[in-house]
Amino acid sequence: MIEKKIKSDSKINAVLVGVIQPGNNEAIENEYLDELKFLAETAGADTLKIFTQKLAYPDSRTFIGKGKLEEIKKYISKRNVELIIFDDELTGSQITNIEKELEVTTIDRSDLILDIFASRAKTAQAKTQVELAQYQYLLPRLKGMWKHLERQGAGIGSRGPGETEIETDRRIVKEKISLLRKRLHEIDKQAFTQRKDRGEFIRIALVGYTNVGKSTIMNLLSKSDVFAENKLFATLDTTTRKVVFGHTPFLLSDTVGFIRKLPHHLIESFKSTLDEVREADILLHVVDISHPQFEEQLTVVNKTLHELKSDNKPVIIVFNKIDEYEKQTFDEWLEAEVKQDLLNELKNKWQKQTEGKCVFISATKKININELRQTILNQVRKIYQIRYPYKAEFFY
Repeated sequence: MIEKKIKSDSKINAVLVGVIQPGNNEAIENEYLDELKFLAETAGADTLKIFTQKLAYPDSRTFIGKGKLEEIKKYISKRNVELIIFDDELTGSQITNIEKELEVTTIDRSDLILDIFASRAKTAQAKTQVELAQYQYLLPRLKGMWKHLERQGAGIGSRGPGETEIETDRRIVKEKISLLRKRLHEIDKQAFTQRKDRGEFIRIALVGYTNVGKSTIMNLLSKSDVFAENKLFATLDTTTRKVVFGHTPFLLSDTVGFIRKLPHHLIESFKSTLDEVREADILLHVVDISHPQFEEQLTVVNKTLHELKSDNKPVIIVFNKIDEYEKQTFDEWLEAEVKQDLLNELKNKWQKQTEGKCVFISATKKININELRQTILNQVRKIYQIRYPYKAEFFY
């Protein structure tokens, strides 16, 4: 396993760096950096300061400009900063150049997410998926990381030990990737067999942005004990439980949360875990309505579902944390009638947009859970009647 950059059992001091590029504005970049700060906290790092810079395009050598690099250097020289985290993907040479200038370990958003995934992986499947993603991330960065060992010059005799090491490392990494893919293929075959053995049950998959409350809803609906906490990517492994509402059984699966700027190689590595999404009959798309950017998060999940070719399934939008939304949106002195009118306006808006396929709940406060159960039950029975009409009468 590739060595982790952050040890989750001890807090380290970090500085975050973001670049505002054309097409983005300061407000959007601040949202990304807030999320990066939460990612850093999840990994075990305390953020001391956030630096931003407006650039038409990133510097090919150090991603940020020379002046901003000097500003960061001056700041960290007076403090115990152990880690620099960039919000965008860096090349191997950029990482090497930045570390040479700042003399501090430097990682990017993808590396940070991989680090969190590595700490969360518990099963053989999740560990293999994470390790594969780590090596895929490392492979294109090898040259830049070895650049300081290469000889100057060209032609015969110019190939130095650095280049030889690069070729050796590339071969080792490629062989490791091939081995991990084979291992993952075997694990996937076993998982596929297990899914086939589940019989003719309707399948429901919980999907959504990370940290929206999917695992809490899973626990509530299935009365199981799935790990849930207020951190990003609290669970990596798909958990499936049999649930019975009335006399109607179905299978409910919790899946890994999505996120903005999720590394492509991570999606590739976790496709087998996301097979639960592909093979589901119904998707419960959980949205944290109390989050200031919940609409953007909803869009990110829909785009990912499109990439997985799973955006054509019946979807129930579950707007979770309605209690937090009310707390954040309404003043205490607001009249109950006015508050209810505003809530009705919000609900009517989304009822129209989702064609009536949405529910507003609080999983922690157990608000509107019966309405959620009934909505799920109606959709499950509808599919049973179409697919297994000879069984449908037994499920009422």
